[in-house]
Amino acid sequence: MVRKGIRKAGIGLLGAVMAVSLAACGSDDTTNGDDTTNGADGGNGTEEKGTITLGFIPSWTDGRSVGYLTKMALEEMGYTVEVETLSEAGPLYTALAQGDIDMYPSAWPEVTHATYMETYGDDIESIGAYYDNAILTWAVPDYSEIQSIADLPDYADVLENRIIGIEPGAGLTEASQESVIPTYGLDDWELVTSSTSAMLAELQSAVNAEEEIVVTLWRPFWANAEFDMRDLEDPENAFGEPEALHFLATLGFAEQYPEVADWIGQIQMNDEEYGSLEDTVVNEYEEGQEEEAIQAWIDANPDVLPELPQA
Repeated sequence: MVRKGIRKAGIGLLGAVMAVSLAACGSDDTTNGDDTTNGADGGNGTEEKGTITLGFIPSWTDGRSVGYLTKMALEEMGYTVEVETLSEAGPLYTALAQGDIDMYPSAWPEVTHATYMETYGDDIESIGAYYDNAILTWAVPDYSEIQSIADLPDYADVLENRIIGIEPGAGLTEASQESVIPTYGLDDWELVTSSTSAMLAELQSAVNAEEEIVVTLWRPFWANAEFDMRDLEDPENAFGEPEALHFLATLGFAEQYPEVADWIGQIQMNDEEYGSLEDTVVNEYEEGQEEEAIQAWIDANPDVLPELPQA
């Protein structure tokens, strides 16, 4: 299937783009006799410029959405793109710092992953921030009586002293354990950690029964709209200030791939643009159809992305 394209004004993607599974995978160079001469990519008309490996955590759907958007753009530029998916932030930052992964699209390095940046930051560089109002929260369904994190002791019985969290190694989990819980005197409360999908399953069950529940969340994230969530007030500012979402790369990436770094550095999205991207990928298409979803979003938002350099 030939796509219309990722370029501004609808200039076409060159050739078919193969779908990538949510396991670690990549595209192999196609060679056929003398077709490798001058770096040909096997017949789609683009010059092969090298292989770039993207890493992200699929359950954190900002990385999944922006990751596949980046993959399609780089392939149109003429790069081979491999995708590595992980389940925890720690191994992802380790791989990025060691050069096993070239880029982490949609990273949260300023606040959420500040601890990882303290450890690995000397071997990582930011090549752009595409969204500048990301926040961590504890949230409730809008029907909830609870208004503030400070109110939680009054609801200890109905909540069974439990906050439903996500992955143990997530920056949101660390901020909840190290800052929010002690700030609000919730040391006798349990922060239940497992995975983002498990948290969403508990949230769905509570919403179906219209029961009280408090979950750890973040914005931007599609579940806020899907479940009609409301952030609890944080009068002590335990979660800190908003942060930007970055494209992080292994040190030296911008020097090695200047056209990629220049294009990524121009990407900017507002709440509406980013929200529609994630909603399209997560809610309008099935898992495994990320590239179809990205193309649909590009077709509906032709002026959001900067123009690609010629392949």
